[in-house]
Amino acid sequence: MNTDSNSAQQRTAVVTGTAQGIGAAIAAGLRADGITVHGIDKDTVDVTDSAAVNAFFAEIGEVDILVNNAGGVVGQVHHPIEEIADEDWAAVVAANLTSTFNCTRAVAPGMKVRGWGRIVNISSGAGRSVSLTGIQAYATAKAGQIAFTRQMAHELGRFGITVNCIAPGFVLSNPTTIKQWESYGEAGQAALVAGIAVRRLGAPEDIAHGVRFFASELSSWITGQTLSIDGGHALF
Repeated sequence: MNTDSNSAQQRTAVVTGTAQGIGAAIAAGLRADGITVHGIDKDTVDVTDSAAVNAFFAEIGEVDILVNNAGGVVGQVHHPIEEIADEDWAAVVAANLTSTFNCTRAVAPGMKVRGWGRIVNISSGAGRSVSLTGIQAYATAKAGQIAFTRQMAHELGRFGITVNCIAPGFVLSNPTTIKQWESYGEAGQAALVAGIAVRRLGAPEDIAHGVRFFASELSSWITGQTLSIDGGHALF
């Protein structure tokens, strides 16, 4: 999808959460479009730490495209609300929502100066409905990303910066989702797939295609939107 080959050669992107799965596919897709990509994973930069984030972005310089993909359930499983500890709630919100805030705040000033920018936030179907795993903080943080997308689109649009969001459906992209899939058993797996219009699970590349669109000139008059890439699961 090399939609902007001339300017793409001059673009620089940062993608968070690139260690595996969706983040790795996004980074690969943007590179295929001729964009220079800096990947972040939890072993390189703690995106929940604003000082670490600011230092990273100061070191790499100008960023044209930011993809806030880092997040997840932080190793947690469902517990009744009355059993949720403060630190468990805070850890999931920090990984998904605070990280998005930290990175967006770091790149916005430079994008304003240059009058161009693309910010894409990776939320989840849980942010538009409910978490299949039942993790309250995860659904809440992912919904927060969607609201943050709208607010930033409103604030930054006058500077030539678009801010959009993708809400993936069920994608086998990492050990956590694989374990979740296996826990459903044969009957549960069949029921999940039956609830998807195209009758298949998603692949990381499906999400990357959406990011590549939002990062290109094809989407220059689209901002503040949340695109469900879920094979039609949101229809049901």
